[in-house]
Amino acid sequence: MMKWTKKAGPAEPSEREPELSAYQRAMRNRLLAAPVVPAPEPWQPVFESTYGVAVGGLLGIGFATHPGSGHDLVMVVSSDGHGLFDAVTGDRIARDRDPAPEDSTPDAVADLSCPGLGPIAGSRVRIAGLFGGGMHTTTRDGWALEVVTPAWPNERVLLSRDGGLPHTGPHAEQWWHIFHSNYSTFRAAGFSPSGQTVAVATSSDLALWTRRPDDTVFGRAGA
Repeated sequence: MMKWTKKAGPAEPSEREPELSAYQRAMRNRLLAAPVVPAPEPWQPVFESTYGVAVGGLLGIGFATHPGSGHDLVMVVSSDGHGLFDAVTGDRIARDRDPAPEDSTPDAVADLSCPGLGPIAGSRVRIAGLFGGGMHTTTRDGWALEVVTPAWPNERVLLSRDGGLPHTGPHAEQWWHIFHSNYSTFRAAGFSPSGQTVAVATSSDLALWTRRPDDTVFGRAGA
């Protein structure tokens, strides 16, 4: 005979979440009020689309350097394999649709890396994203990048020159809201080790900004 049990009610929080202070509310409201704006000079978008280039099932990204041109490179790890983008021109310069199972995602090794491809074959690239890892959040000449979530769960990426939060100065003068991840899951954001590239990755797109001049206005590659 089946024994019916009483349905449990909703779980009650053990403690009430403390309310935001007036200072915290003001900072949150300031972040919420800031619209997405173009990155300031000398930063230029690498791709024409606001959200960058489409990469379905993106899991993580990492930086490398082209051994010939010296350009920053961005390696993308996705559910469809590995890709490599030139972070100055936006061109996709290498693709591996079927990496070995032990190399397909960075969580297989302790340093969260994957084997390089194309011009960086034979090296390994550390990947930040779904499985963890991190990227540079500052440059030597004073730029900073922050990921904030004033309206969870949608992350916003801020580029600044004012020392970081709380950003008391006017928006778009010393700090800029350059990306809003309100349509896909945020994966990673950061500067390249050279400080010449900003990368933002979501589960569906890769956005890049560069401050290294090149004849190419926008990248031509898809993913």
